[in-house]
Amino acid sequence: MSNSAKSASPEARDGSNGANGDGPDERPRLTEEEKKQNHIASEQKRRQAIREGFDRLTQLVPGMEGQARSEGVVLKRTVEFMREQLEERKRLIEAVEAQGGHVDESYKKFLEDSLKNQGLS
Repeated sequence: MSNSAKSASPEARDGSNGANGDGPDERPRLTEEEKKQNHIASEQKRRQAIREGFDRLTQLVPGMEGQARSEGVVLKRTVEFMREQLEERKRLIEAVEAQGGHVDESYKKFLEDSLKNQGLS
């Protein structure tokens, strides 16, 4: 790279003059009000995604259908349900092995890790 290219400003290198913001790839700057509106819209999308996630959990976790939704209650019941599912999986693996069946080690490792992380092993 020549010395003149190294010392040139970014605007000079990309062909824009930088003074009026009308370079070939430059977008106009957002006003403070536009930034605020974008932030509000983004926050509304985030909250909607959270609401939809909790609604989905109430559909998946038995006993939660049609109940008034308290996020704390939904999370607590979801954790309880997942613990029950892990215990059931453990019982099924033990039953298969008691009858002489083989359970892939990866399934048992996942179960052991999950139970250990929950303090249930």
